[in-house]
Amino acid sequence: MYLRTTKRKNRDGSVVEYFQLAHNERDPESKKPVAHIIHSFGRADQLDRDDLVRLCRSIARVCGLEISDLSDDNRIKATAAGTDLPGDLKLMQTLGFGCMMVIEALWERLGIGKTIRDLCKANRLDVAYERALLAMTANRLCEPESKLGVWDRWLSKVYMPSCSGLKLDNMYDAMDVLYYNAAGIERSIFFHTADLLNLQVDLIFYDTTTASFSIDQEDEAGLRRFGRAKEGNWGPQVVVALAVTREGLPVRCWVFPGNTTDVDTVERVRKDLRGWQLGRALFVADAGMNSKDNQEELGRACGKYLLASRMASVGEIRDTVLSKRGRYTVFTENLHAKEVIIGDGECRKRYILCYNPKEADRQKKHRSLAVEVLEKEIARHSDKKATAQWAIELLASKRYKRYLSITDDNQVRIDYDKIRKAEKYDGKWVLETNDDTISLKDAACGYKGLMVIERCFRSLKRTQIKMSPMYHWLPRRIETHVRICVLALLIERVAELACQKPWPQISTILEGLQASEFVTPTHRFFKLNEASEPLKDTLKMLGIPLPAGVLGLRPLSEE
Repeated sequence: MYLRTTKRKNRDGSVVEYFQLAHNERDPESKKPVAHIIHSFGRADQLDRDDLVRLCRSIARVCGLEISDLSDDNRIKATAAGTDLPGDLKLMQTLGFGCMMVIEALWERLGIGKTIRDLCKANRLDVAYERALLAMTANRLCEPESKLGVWDRWLSKVYMPSCSGLKLDNMYDAMDVLYYNAAGIERSIFFHTADLLNLQVDLIFYDTTTASFSIDQEDEAGLRRFGRAKEGNWGPQVVVALAVTREGLPVRCWVFPGNTTDVDTVERVRKDLRGWQLGRALFVADAGMNSKDNQEELGRACGKYLLASRMASVGEIRDTVLSKRGRYTVFTENLHAKEVIIGDGECRKRYILCYNPKEADRQKKHRSLAVEVLEKEIARHSDKKATAQWAIELLASKRYKRYLSITDDNQVRIDYDKIRKAEKYDGKWVLETNDDTISLKDAACGYKGLMVIERCFRSLKRTQIKMSPMYHWLPRRIETHVRICVLALLIERVAELACQKPWPQISTILEGLQASEFVTPTHRFFKLNEASEPLKDTLKMLGIPLPAGVLGLRPLSEE
């Protein structure tokens, strides 16, 4: 059933339009649909609009829908020439809404907003600081900008009415509020999140990364110090440490001077995490954290640890663990493991030798290709002196130098003994733990989960939140900027876990929900566009209801 329009041309050339209620019926002979007129409303220019509105409302009531009549006195005036809107209704702009709605809902669900508001209230601070932190956090997930860019450019492109009155000074003051109360805020947010999501805080993954600055000089007494970045370059930087759960939810973050080594961060981590009393927590970290002093510190911090070990540089691993006889226990196609105990009593060490057949095969093929290239390259040169240009390039190559050696008469040759020694490391990695209760499977699978923190760092630095570049030089502002990025990471991971999709896919769907600003002679309001099915499904998975179609209706006289 539908509203049908027909037109008739009069003798004087004028055209008359008629409205009819019709539905299609299939002709039994021609088998073609034929319009069947149920009711004729008459000429369009003589219709009683109120009768049609009442009919619409009665149909909507039966269907459970709402009808919004936005014209004054429920009368739509003649359409303005050249537009699709009534003459007194103006479309001003369209703003992004979907991402901001979800971020703000998760901000409140995770207790972030309440925690900061309670803090501001207890210290008699302006509540707008919480809104400023929300705006800066949401910006990291949508279109990362500087704090000036958030206030000057980004807020005007999104529908966040609670942040419309913010000033630039509020942004910087809010960062200071977060800095001086960071420990309490982080603790409250994490335990609220852990209780809300029923998290198992039995594995704590820890690692560090670096954030560089485009400056020539380091700070004499600040955080920006010269150091070797994770990407390999040398320059002023800060070291960012992050502890996350097995789901990738941030537990806590730290910011250290750029010349701090990984092992020097452990004492601070031990002190902070011990104060949180996490209960049974297994601290999982990469080989860069594995040293005797660190093991003692980590043991005091979380009690138990699971650390990767350097296979080639530790004698007992190289000579004993890797050569230990015994069958591997097969957990998955690409994860085999066996336990190796060295020593007795309190001095005993528990190692987990892991093996990935697919990775071993890949490394073997990679090495065979490298040796084949070396054999051809050496064979085609008559001068095999190590001082030759081609030899210097090979000896400087990270890929080839490990298989080369220099003879007593300064000749370059392939060292097949090094190749045979490299074979025993193919597809293997060794873990060391002081936890006798953790099963072989949990230890092997737990370390493989360390990749979750690498993914968190990628999101923080490059793919989404983009922690760098930093537009700050004060140490407290640098630290707070990192903490804001970690808050954004927390919201991102919660959304990803709920939707089982990466945040870029989620945000692309959410961007389809927009708020258009309309103005009448007496009122201003925002109207949402029709939500797509993927958008409705995403909001359902997040547990966030779709708001009413009309938002922020207010008289112009109140502005």
